[in-house]
Amino acid sequence: MAVTRRTALKALAVSAAGAAVGAGVYGYAYERHRLGVTRAALAVSGLPRALDGLRLGLLTDIHHGPFVSQQDIARATAMLSKERPDLIVLGGDYVNWQDRAYVGPCAEALGALEAPHGVFAVLGNHDDERATQAAFKRQSIEVLADERTTRVIKGEAIELAGLRYWTRRIDQIIAVVGKGIVPLILLAHDPRRLAEAAKLGIPAVLSGHTHGGQVVLPVLGAAAARKFPVVAGVGHLERTSIFVSRGVGTIFLPYRLNCPPEVALVTLRKRGDL
Repeated sequence: MAVTRRTALKALAVSAAGAAVGAGVYGYAYERHRLGVTRAALAVSGLPRALDGLRLGLLTDIHHGPFVSQQDIARATAMLSKERPDLIVLGGDYVNWQDRAYVGPCAEALGALEAPHGVFAVLGNHDDERATQAAFKRQSIEVLADERTTRVIKGEAIELAGLRYWTRRIDQIIAVVGKGIVPLILLAHDPRRLAEAAKLGIPAVLSGHTHGGQVVLPVLGAAAARKFPVVAGVGHLERTSIFVSRGVGTIFLPYRLNCPPEVALVTLRKRGDL
């Protein structure tokens, strides 16, 4: 029996609709729950030989709310803890739209995290600063809100400097990072701070915010994240390196496609040793 053009087009339309529905179900029911550990090496200029191999855990963009439960956070913290990082960084956006109802429970779940050299956090654009700082303080998590701290590890000093989301100008960042006498890791929720970090000669940046694009389409890529210099993983600008995590949660829609959630283990390497 001959197949008419109308019948063929109808069959194609049904197939396309079926594929779209299938992708939707997959992204909602499976992909956004496919949490894993991403391991990466990050080159750091001026890193002392004793700190080569220092392991930083990075957990970001949890977005605790109706679609990301405390159990989901507990799973992420357990997965990161199993890697036994030397130091842990929390990268911001712990809840959605500054919803204070979820801040305390999220902080309690993150309170299970421990590392030999501390657990540090920065805030994202979805975080209520006062409520989050208070909740994290109760869990002994140090929030770096336009602040820096120095850790001495294996006899060598390394600085962590954390930016508020709205701290963007060079002069504002200089006021936070200081003169940069010792190696410094900049913690900035938004990876667009890579540009300022490179201008200031900051050796390394840890970020989140992008969700890796959340939806990554074949050929087109992550359309929602094209404004960022690095969408996910390791990137470089001049002598500044950055690692951007895809994060744990989602925003706008509880959906991921070709972009599974992650916790990250970032190993610092002396530049030239990679």
